[in-house]
Amino acid sequence: MPAVHHKLLLEEALQDSPQTRSLLSVFEEDAGTLTNYTNQLLQSMQRVFGAQVHTHFHIDFISELNSLHSELATQYADKMVFPMVQFREKDLTGTTLTLKIICFHSHEAAMVKYSRLPKKRENEKIKAEVVREVAYCRRKQHQAAMQYYCALNALQYRKRAAVLEPMLGYTHAQINVFKKGMELVSKKMDSFLSSVSSMNQSIESQLEVEAEVMRSSQRELLSVDDSVYMPDHDQVPVNRTLIQKAGYLNIRNKTGLVTTAWDRLFFFTQGGNLMCQPRGAVAGGMVLDLDNSSVMAIECEDRRYCFQITSPNGKTSLILQAESKKEYEEWICTLNNISRQIYLTDNPEAVAIRLHQTALQAVTPITSFEKRAEGSPNPDRSVASREPQKAPATLEPEDLIVPGTPIQFDIVLPVSEFLDQNRAGARRTNPFGETEDDDTHDSLLQQVFAVRFLGSMAVRAGHTQEVIYEAMRQVLAARAIHNIFKTTESHLMVTSTCIRLIDPQTQVTKISFQLKDVTQFAAHQENSRLMGFVLQGSDWSNGGEDQPSFSVFVFESNTEGEKICYTINLGKEISEAKKDPEALAQLMKSMPLTNDGKFLLLESETGDAVEHQY
Repeated sequence: MPAVHHKLLLEEALQDSPQTRSLLSVFEEDAGTLTNYTNQLLQSMQRVFGAQVHTHFHIDFISELNSLHSELATQYADKMVFPMVQFREKDLTGTTLTLKIICFHSHEAAMVKYSRLPKKRENEKIKAEVVREVAYCRRKQHQAAMQYYCALNALQYRKRAAVLEPMLGYTHAQINVFKKGMELVSKKMDSFLSSVSSMNQSIESQLEVEAEVMRSSQRELLSVDDSVYMPDHDQVPVNRTLIQKAGYLNIRNKTGLVTTAWDRLFFFTQGGNLMCQPRGAVAGGMVLDLDNSSVMAIECEDRRYCFQITSPNGKTSLILQAESKKEYEEWICTLNNISRQIYLTDNPEAVAIRLHQTALQAVTPITSFEKRAEGSPNPDRSVASREPQKAPATLEPEDLIVPGTPIQFDIVLPVSEFLDQNRAGARRTNPFGETEDDDTHDSLLQQVFAVRFLGSMAVRAGHTQEVIYEAMRQVLAARAIHNIFKTTESHLMVTSTCIRLIDPQTQVTKISFQLKDVTQFAAHQENSRLMGFVLQGSDWSNGGEDQPSFSVFVFESNTEGEKICYTINLGKEISEAKKDPEALAQLMKSMPLTNDGKFLLLESETGDAVEHQY
C-alpha cells in the first residue's frame, strides 16, 4: 500500500492546478488500494471468526472450555470484525469513495460561456448574469473540493488506527482466553501493547487536531468576498516585475483551413521557455522558446484580453487570451521580461525591479548622461552617419529634448493624402520594391525591411547620437507606463534618395523622408532590433524666419537595427558619390552589383544568403 507523506492543501482547492490534481490522484489511488486491502483483511477475519464459532467440544467435563471459546468468538465479533466493518462502511464506502466533485463540469461550462462574451457588442445585463453564474459554480466547486480534500486527509490518519484496532481486539481476546497462561506473557508484551495503544490514541488525537485546523481553514477561506470568485475583479495591483508566471489561458488552435477553436489550458514559464500542461498529463511540455521573442496585445475574434507571442524569426506565433485585465497585463510584462533574458542574471528579481523603476523614471529628465552610463548604449558600437558629433558629456537631457514633449505612437495617413494616393495613376509600391515613381526606379539602391513604428517626438539637437538614445528611452518608457503594447508592422524602404514607410496590406506609402534630411541615425546596443534616426525640417513659427527643427523616429525591426543603419549610410554615400562621377564609379567597383547595375546586399532578414535587391 503506497505511503502518502503529504496532505492536500485546502488553499489550493480553488486554483485546481495540475500539481494539485496530480497529488489528489495519489490520494485517490491510496484510498482505492486501502479499500482492497480492507476487504481482504475483513474476509480473513470473518474466516477466523467462523472457525471459532464452529469450534465445540462434546465432552461434558470440558463444557467450561466450550463456554470459553464462545466468549472468544463474541470478543472476535465485537473487537475484531465489527471495527473493520465500521471502518469500511463509514470511512471508505460511505465517505471517501462516494464523495465526488460534481461541480467541475458546470464550472467549465460557465467559464466557456464567459470566455465567449463579445467585446464590441457588450451587454452589461448578460455579462452580469454570466459573471454571477461563474461565481456560483466556482463557489460550489470550491466547497465540494474542500470537503473532498478534508475526507482524504482524515483517511490518512484514520487508516492507521483502523488497521491497528482489530489487531488489538484480537490480541486482547486471545489474552482473555488464555488467562491461565498469563505467567508466560512477559512484561515486554505488556509494554508493547501499551505502546501500541498509546500510539493509537495519539493518532486519534492528531486526527482531531488536524480536523479542527482544516475546519477552521475552511471557514476562513469561505468567508472571503464573492469578488474572489468573479473573473476580472482583481483587487491586487498589477506586478510588472515578474520573471515567472503560471495560470490558465485560452489558446487559439486551427481546426481547418479557415476555422479555429479555443482551448483552456494551464500555462507556466520555466527558465526561458513557455510550457503547457494539458489536463491529465503528468508533466508539462515546451510550447515556445521566449528568448528574444516579441509580445504584443492584439484584437482577435471579438475577444477581450488577447495577446500574441511571436518567435524572433517570425515563423511561429501563438495567440492567447487571459481571464482578466490584471492577468493579461502581468502575462505580457512577464513574457517581455523573460524575452530580455533577465532570468540568466545572478539576481533576476532585482534586475526586473530595477528595469521597472527605470521605466517609471524615464519620462523625467535626469541630470546627466553620466548617471545612466550603465544603461545607455555605447555609441562606438552603433552604425552612424559621418556627420560631425558633439561630445555627449557636454549635453544635458534638457538640451536634447524639451521636458513634457508629446510622443506620437502611430503614423496615421491623412484622408486627403490617402485619396490622392489611391486615385487612378497614383503612386503605389508592391512588396518587391517596384514603384511607378521615376525617383525610386532610377535609384541605385532599394532595400526593404519589416519594421514596427514605436514612436516619434520633437527634439532640440539633431547632430548627436545621444538624442536618439534619449528618445528611445522616453518612447519605450511611455509605452510601458501607459500600457501601449500594440504595434503595426510596416515595410521600411531605403533608397539612395529617400526613406519610405509602406503599408504592407495596401502598399500605400504612409510617410516619406528625403535621405538628405536625415542628419543622424543609430542602433541600440543592448536591444539590437531597435534603431532610430533624426529628421531635419523647417520651423516658420518664429517671426517668419526659417529655423531648423528636428524629430526622432524610433523603430523596432525583425532583423538587427545596424543593418538598417548600414543601408542608410550606404544610401547617403551613394547620394554624395553622385555629385562626383569618379567617386561613384569607384564606389560601384568596390561593391557587388546586380545585372541592372544596382547595389547588391546579400544578408536577408531571415539569415539566408539571398539577394535583397528589389
